[in-house]
Amino acid sequence: MADITKLVDQLSDLTVLEAADLAKALEEKWGVSAAAAVAVAGPAAAGPAAPAAEEKTEFDVILTGDGGKKINVIKEVRVITGLGLGEAKALVEGAPKAVKEGVNKDEAEKIKKQIEDAGGTVELK
Repeated sequence: MADITKLVDQLSDLTVLEAADLAKALEEKWGVSAAAAVAVAGPAAAGPAAPAAEEKTEFDVILTGDGGKKINVIKEVRVITGLGLGEAKALVEGAPKAVKEGVNKDEAEKIKKQIEDAGGTVELK
């Protein structure tokens, strides 16, 4: 039993790279895969320095369709963007296209509601 304890202590002292080399050597020697062990060791290598996922603060409002109510959607796009009639019509007919880019969540939700109320379909990215 003392030999097993000694072996566990030695394995605990290995670096991540040394553990990966050991896993590869054991795979070659015994013809088995240690993919699960390597996958578990991967995130530990990142450590506490890995950046945390941040909540998205800027959204793009993408018009995906006019929902059969093109005229109403064109009017709403003109109000939202300040575009002229021709530009708004081209934007609606060219869907999917961005109506507004880099807006905050509240404004994006407001624009989405306006376009959906006019009959269009919208996606936030």
